[in-house]
Amino acid sequence: MKKLFFIAMMAAGTQFVNAADWTADVSHSKVRFSVSHMAVSETDGTFKVYDAKVVSEAADFSDAKIDFTIDVNSINTDNEMRDGHLKGEDFFNAAKFPKMIFKGTSFKKVSGNKYILEGTLTIKDVTQKVKYEVVYGGTVKDPYGNTKAGFKVTGVIDRYAFGLKYNSLTEAGGAMIGQNVDFVVNLELQKAK
Repeated sequence: MKKLFFIAMMAAGTQFVNAADWTADVSHSKVRFSVSHMAVSETDGTFKVYDAKVVSEAADFSDAKIDFTIDVNSINTDNEMRDGHLKGEDFFNAAKFPKMIFKGTSFKKVSGNKYILEGTLTIKDVTQKVKYEVVYGGTVKDPYGNTKAGFKVTGVIDRYAFGLKYNSLTEAGGAMIGQNVDFVVNLELQKAK
């Protein structure tokens, strides 16, 4: 009986030791988005400040616990006037709601290196369940001995569902700004030593 207890404790200890913390390597990551403009083209931009925290025991990240935050004030569309408008009350109201927050609830392998990421996304004071596609690029050691893992997350956000409903009309009566925002997150994680 003592032997069985000891083996169980060793197994639990091994699982605890194998749990790994990962954070975003922001110099090798990017958060991009695009939205239709006047129904004839697209305007795109990035968020420059964000943070990812991932905890995983599995080598393929299939048990990953994922938290991701974006600093809304870091939005950049290469147009200061537009960026100011996006940060204002018509859109994000960044003074009152400075962060977008994603909390993962499930990260499941679909096939090969393709996963489905589910969780909740909070923008302003609205939280919605969301589901995104993820491609896992693999895990490697860099020349400095750091362990890195790469992911590409893609999805669509219905901005109206989060209260970002501002719009105006073109001469033809169409919406100036699209309702759906496409995004791509190229994320390189670094394992804590």
